[in-house]
Amino acid sequence: MLGAMAAAGSKAAPTATNAGPAAPLPPADQKFQDFVRDFRAEAIRAGIKPATYDLAFARIGRNQKVEDLNLNQPEFSRPIWAYLDSAVSDRRVANGQAALSANLQTLSAIEAKYGVPKEVLVSVWGNESNYGQGTEPFNMFEALATLAYDGPRTDFARPELIAALKMMQQQHFAPGQMTSSWAGAFGQTQFVPSTFLAHAVDGDGDGTIDLWRSSADALASAANVLADAGWQRGNKWGYEVALPQGFAYELADVDTTRPVSDWKRLGVKTIAGLDLPRSEEYGAIYLPAGARGPAFMVFDNFKVILKYNNAASYALAVSLLADRIRGAAPVVAPWPRDEQPLSRDERIAFQTYLGKLGYDIGKIDGILGKKARAALRDWQKGHGLPADGFATADLLTRIAMAAQAKR
Repeated sequence: MLGAMAAAGSKAAPTATNAGPAAPLPPADQKFQDFVRDFRAEAIRAGIKPATYDLAFARIGRNQKVEDLNLNQPEFSRPIWAYLDSAVSDRRVANGQAALSANLQTLSAIEAKYGVPKEVLVSVWGNESNYGQGTEPFNMFEALATLAYDGPRTDFARPELIAALKMMQQQHFAPGQMTSSWAGAFGQTQFVPSTFLAHAVDGDGDGTIDLWRSSADALASAANVLADAGWQRGNKWGYEVALPQGFAYELADVDTTRPVSDWKRLGVKTIAGLDLPRSEEYGAIYLPAGARGPAFMVFDNFKVILKYNNAASYALAVSLLADRIRGAAPVVAPWPRDEQPLSRDERIAFQTYLGKLGYDIGKIDGILGKKARAALRDWQKGHGLPADGFATADLLTRIAMAAQAKR
């Protein structure tokens, strides 16, 4: 009908002429559209078919919500005990036991193949998506393109965008079904596209790898990640311990490993007061809440979980939930629930004052990393305090007074 009208000389054509030029896009939207246009050539050089690229980008635009979340992430100031209250709640444990029972055959086969205990896999599943119940509201291509065109995550997002296109091309996904978080993580075990390409496997044998809808694919892929990262079949992640009076807390660090026999000679015992189990492994003492909180002996498998998500609190949550699903008791030692987490400004003040006292604290960024913790340990030891490197409001006050007195 439209072709016939045009051929007959309808008035539709003059209407477009009279409308004048389209209004210019806002600068950010124009920059986004320019990126989408220019990135096409880079994607094609990386092996993406033009039709794949065009289909993936056909209906996307700059997502303001993704941009806001990227630039204005809320400060993480939740203490670890509050995080674990949720991550290892009785309900999460019960749901994990039910999920394990419902998927026992699949999980047992995955454990036999990859060597990762089924309870650990279920725990990852629970922590990442509440056993497959989590929802992902963003179009993956829109989210990653919004991160890739401009802003602080372009170096991350551009390779991940190529990886997402490869996923689509290899697995024949429709772009609309490729949902993700605002940062591009997706599926029941929250992979990013590059991790999918490197480690995802077909767990249910149907010829496709679908981490959104196939729990078998998601669990087998998580097991493959952990196995590739060095999971040691048959070894523990760790266990809760009791430290002796006068323990040298400067030795308590995830990166300070010793033979279990050495820790035994130093007086470290199980939380039940028994001798440490005989082991040929090297272990480290981890104090997630400083000297006043629980202590854990952690081994190489704990560090493997860190390669899945590089946050010690996450690794501890996965480990403890796995133990609880297996039937173990909760953590015994009390948490210092009276301690208030430091704000970012307070952490920056910590770094600033330690720097003024002559310590090498690295970049002042509000992140209390290895250098800042080492400096704090040195200061604590010099003042007769347990050198646990755990920053508290009381320590901030003391260090601030020391720095001001030095002027």
